[in-house]
Amino acid sequence: MQIVNDNGCSWINDLDPRSNIKVLEKNKECDWLIIGAGYTGLSAARKLAQLHPNQKIILIDAQLAGEGASGRNSGYLVDTTLNDGFTSNKDLENYKKKTDIYELGIKVIKKFIKEHQVECDWNDSGKFFASSKTEDEKILNNFSKTLSKLGFRHDLLDNKELSKRLGTKFYNIALYTKGGVLLHPGKLVRAMIDILPNNVELLENSSLIKWNKTNDVVSCYFKNGIIKTRKIIFATNGFLKFLGIKSNYNFPITLTASMTRPLTDQEFKTIGEPKEWGVLPVRPMGATIRMTKNRRILIRNTAEVYNPYQMSQSELDKRTLKQKFGIKKRFPQLPDNIIQSSWSGIVSRTRNSSQIFEKIDENIFVAGCYNGSGIGVGTLFGEQIAIKASNENTKEIETIEARNKPTWFPPEPFLSLGVKARLIYERMRAKSEI
Repeated sequence: MQIVNDNGCSWINDLDPRSNIKVLEKNKECDWLIIGAGYTGLSAARKLAQLHPNQKIILIDAQLAGEGASGRNSGYLVDTTLNDGFTSNKDLENYKKKTDIYELGIKVIKKFIKEHQVECDWNDSGKFFASSKTEDEKILNNFSKTLSKLGFRHDLLDNKELSKRLGTKFYNIALYTKGGVLLHPGKLVRAMIDILPNNVELLENSSLIKWNKTNDVVSCYFKNGIIKTRKIIFATNGFLKFLGIKSNYNFPITLTASMTRPLTDQEFKTIGEPKEWGVLPVRPMGATIRMTKNRRILIRNTAEVYNPYQMSQSELDKRTLKQKFGIKKRFPQLPDNIIQSSWSGIVSRTRNSSQIFEKIDENIFVAGCYNGSGIGVGTLFGEQIAIKASNENTKEIETIEARNKPTWFPPEPFLSLGVKARLIYERMRAKSEI
């Protein structure tokens, strides 16, 4: 089935349109086939090309490379995520495994940016976990204890300090962590496309219909041809389930976001001229908010079970109204018509917020399901799954494989019903934060 994305993503529209787009037009054979050209697939292709310079590598995507979830996320490169349930020593050990992976993800992005001199609006300004509800102070205090035990620098902030830093009086309590990074996801993923090695053939707008394995050959069927390969890496993240990959362990969630036009000098002055910042919600269904480098406000405050292949413009418009309301709650002095663009995107979730990274068969590998931390972790997993598929090992792979493995989801229709019920519950709990 064809994936049809809206054309309203500001991150993507900031970039010059690409030329020389190639689609699959005939049958092909290769040594390596990578399905999915986001952070993970691009990273896997880059590493495979280094490891096997004389082998043929094909990287293929159902849409334009980098213009799925990779180019549509909120641009957070995270060092920590909010987990208020880690209280015992065993829980603390599991949380450290998660943050070790985040740290490796940041390192691999830093290395890529330095090596290729990438400009992606990198800002190691940290991030805020913020709430308007004073009762959420308990959650943040517990989280603070966890971070203190693991040596993460952070501060608890009150309304007065937050108002000064963010330019809004909406939030009453927040925990600020110093290790997070804000960046422009579109610029980063475009750079990964631009530097693909010569032995990588990139094919786009070519949807995988079905695939099978016979003996040691994997055959993948597309509308305009068949690709046969010795080894395959699936890197489709939110679409793994629909390709029959670990389908009882991952589930796609549709998010929508909006971004304003750049604030005028006068508008920016009315909110205190704050430096670039990023806010993540304390409650799972609260709003993610960013003030970007060029004075635009991004808001993401919807998450739902929805057809992941397409969202109509009329449906997107309904969600834009929620984002308009969310901005007005925080910045009532700004004009009503300030939103410039809106878009939808897909994230992949597992039941226990772990990631998928494994060998499915002798020549079939998969990496995905980043639970909202796909920039760093997705890039890391792409590089490392390529190494694993090449029958090599690294300390990074050992760190990844030490994590808790994803747990099993119930079958349909119970899965969709359960996810919908959970999202409704979390939405009610976070109603004031949207």
